[in-house]
Amino acid sequence: MMEKVIFFTIILGFLITVLLSPVFIPFLRRLKFGQSIREEGPKSHQKKSGTPTMGGLMILLSVVVTTLVMTYKFTEPTMKTYMLLFVMLGFGLLGFLDDFIKVVMKRNLGLTSRQKLLGQIVISVIFYFVLMQNDFSTSITIPLIDKSFDLGWFYVVFIVFWLVGFSNAINLTDGLDGLVSGTSAISFGAFAVLAWSQSQFEISIFSVAIVGAVLGFLVFNAHPAKVFMGDTGSLALGGAIAAIAILTKMEILLILIGGVFVIETLSVILQVISFKSTGRRIFRMSPLHHHYELVGWSEWRVVVTFWSVGLLFAALGIYIEVWL
Repeated sequence: MMEKVIFFTIILGFLITVLLSPVFIPFLRRLKFGQSIREEGPKSHQKKSGTPTMGGLMILLSVVVTTLVMTYKFTEPTMKTYMLLFVMLGFGLLGFLDDFIKVVMKRNLGLTSRQKLLGQIVISVIFYFVLMQNDFSTSITIPLIDKSFDLGWFYVVFIVFWLVGFSNAINLTDGLDGLVSGTSAISFGAFAVLAWSQSQFEISIFSVAIVGAVLGFLVFNAHPAKVFMGDTGSLALGGAIAAIAILTKMEILLILIGGVFVIETLSVILQVISFKSTGRRIFRMSPLHHHYELVGWSEWRVVVTFWSVGLLFAALGIYIEVWL
């Protein structure tokens, strides 16, 4: 029975996004919600200037509708269902404000880093307190060695770091057509399988709803992209995948399953440290996907390679959790 639920959840999420896109994309274009391209980015990206952004709104709408319809019809919504939606929509709202300031108010940097961080922390702390009110475990488990450590009061710091860190990690990865759409579909798909293995079907449905929504978005976001998800989508997806990892108690495994996002973030951190301490750059440009563009790879080759690496990480994560 649940196999059919998962199948129809993917289909519904996919169809909602695909059917929304032909209406929503021209609407964004008429409102002149076009992407501004950083001057310091690869020169080849300047031609993307003006491409409609904030397409993440389609993803969020699709996920909310699909999750609620499928959950109410085939199982019972739980605290975890509503907390996943809360985190996704909360981070999505921050991203929307950031995008709105960039494209409508013409302030290219959007929200200040302090404003964005404060919003992320507030959402994360609310998430933590709701979990504590429901007697949620404050321990984390290290894969492979199967050792658990109770973080106690420090767990709130861990949750904030995880939600903020991964929301920003996916945001950094969102720099090429279809890159985040594909890699996030793979990562959320892996967590859908793992949540299923734990019989946490409400989390599995939410995860699969995101898979369907981002695959539908990919139809219009693949190179050459007709729409970008913007921070509205990338921050929401990052917060959602971190929340899923926390609720399934696979927090540390997220480092592996979301390995592409982690590597992209590390490339930025290493680049900044190297340049500030030695005046030299490790990569031609960070995040890492831009480095490969500048060494001569086509955009499509970079994206497909990163998808492949993400698929390997996801498969390895499932293998470690389920079979080892």
